[in-house]
Formats: sequence, structure tokens, C-alpha cells
Amino acid sequence: MLKLLIFDLDGTLTDTAQDIADAINYALKPFGQKIYSVEETKAMVGSGISKLLESLIPVTDPASKEMVTNRFLEYYSEHLFDNTKAYPQVKETLSRLTPYKKAVVSNKREGFSKSILDRLGLLNFMDIVFGSDSVPEKKPSPVPIFKLLEKFGVSQKETVIIGDSNYDIAAGKAAGIRTIAVTYGFRKRETLKDADFIIDSFDELLDILPRINETGN
Repeated sequence: MLKLLIFDLDGTLTDTAQDIADAINYALKPFGQKIYSVEETKAMVGSGISKLLESLIPVTDPASKEMVTNRFLEYYSEHLFDNTKAYPQVKETLSRLTPYKKAVVSNKREGFSKSILDRLGLLNFMDIVFGSDSVPEKKPSPVPIFKLLEKFGVSQKETVIIGDSNYDIAAGKAAGIRTIAVTYGFRKRETLKDADFIIDSFDELLDILPRINETGN
């Protein structure tokens, strides 16, 4: 029987793409970079913002890396909620998942993650929130998942991760837990083919989770 549900944040629970794109473009402006669209941003994000920003600037000196990251953090902290919203059926579905322990594992910083969840009325559904600065390693590392298994005293068979990207699937596979991919988020369906289950709407969890419990698969 499943006991712990682990959720990704960006692209799974919340649509944050426009606000992230705006912050990236603001951060890169001094470097004369192109303006990145929301769709381009969706394809790029996932591994952590500092690493992403450093890959987009034409120089690699420490001062430039620090500047671009600081510009992103400054802007994003002031514009977290301009366009960000929960995906359809997220709040309603979470309210019906009370038998399970629930956690968020995001490669976004913990403070930002909690602020967004709180503003959208989702934080109270979660038992714990891990951000990129909560544990020593980020997804696709399984380390955050192992920390949660230890914290809640559950096994791999009792845990599933739900996410929209290859990072979520890879982290889940590396940790030995089951994986559910959502297709409405930041990644294209073909990048999610290694997931154990694929759903097109968040409320499909209400069908998938009982099936997993009944069959053990």
C-alpha cells in the first residue's frame, strides 16, 4: 500500500513558467542575450536556476555568475505571483488524498517553494517541502527521496513520485520508487516515456493510486 506521495512543484502542482521566464530575461539583460519565450523556458528549467543561468551567459567569470544569479533572485522574489497559478484540479484532488503523507521535492529554493504553495492555498496539504537548498543534492539525484523515506519511515514500495520532467522520473528510478509523469507541465510527452504511469490531468491520480494499491504494481 502506498503511504507517501512526493510531488514536484513547477510544472506539476503549479504553472510558474511565465514568472520564471520574466525573471530569467531580467537577469540576462546586461549580457545582451536574446529574450527567451515561455516555451523555451519550459524546455530549459528543471536542474536548478543557478546552473541554468550560468549556461546562458557568454562569460564564465565568478563575478558575472554571481551577478546574474543575484539579478534573478532579486526580480523573482518580487514577482513570484504575477502569473503563477495552480494547475486545474490540483487543490481539489489534494483535498481528497488525506490518507497519504505528502511532500514536495523541488529544485526551486525552499523559501520560494513554500511561498508559492502558501499563496495558492496548497501548503497546508503538505507534510514537508524540500527545495534545492534543503538537502545536499537536487533531482535527478535520489538523495531528497531517500531523506523523505527515512523521515517518514516508509519503504520504496510505499512511495511514489509525481512530476512533469525527466529529472523527476530519473530521481524516482534511482531511488527505487514508482513514478507518475504528468503531460500538462513543462516537458513534452516523449521525454516522459520511462515513467511507470503517465497522466494527462492531475485528478487522474484518484484512479491511478487505488489501482497501484490494489495490484501492487
